[in-house]
Amino acid sequence: MDQAKVKDIVNEALAQNNSLYLIDLNITENNKILVTIDGDNGVPLSECIRVNRAVDDSFDREEEDFSLEVSTPDISHPLKVKRQYIKNINRILKVKTSEEELEGTLVTADEDKIVLNWKAREPKPIGKGKVTVQKEAIIAYKDIKEAKVKIVF
Repeated sequence: MDQAKVKDIVNEALAQNNSLYLIDLNITENNKILVTIDGDNGVPLSECIRVNRAVDDSFDREEEDFSLEVSTPDISHPLKVKRQYIKNINRILKVKTSEEELEGTLVTADEDKIVLNWKAREPKPIGKGKVTVQKEAIIAYKDIKEAKVKIVF
């Protein structure tokens, strides 16, 4: 199975709905095609079915047998694409870099970086006790090892 051809077909299908985008495409050794898509406003089941049919109709199973799975990323999967960060602005993220792990509210996400804000308790500069301070971290995408949305109930 030609991964580039499959990717072109998936991208053509996604182009029909500008809010959708490709997260991941894998083809296993036994021709299982795994397509993961996401959307700026979520992905209805009908869109997964439409993308599945676009790929399925483009190949002849008589020539090459394959299985196909089109899905959306679940909440346990890390963010992979910049559009996912933009989609999750104002949500709490857990971000791992090579130096530290941070947890804060995603305030902004642009082409190069994200900005997290959170509150922390720190010792007072003078006297006993602690004071709550606002913290901010600016993290470049290239420095992010893993970022996940934290679910708060």
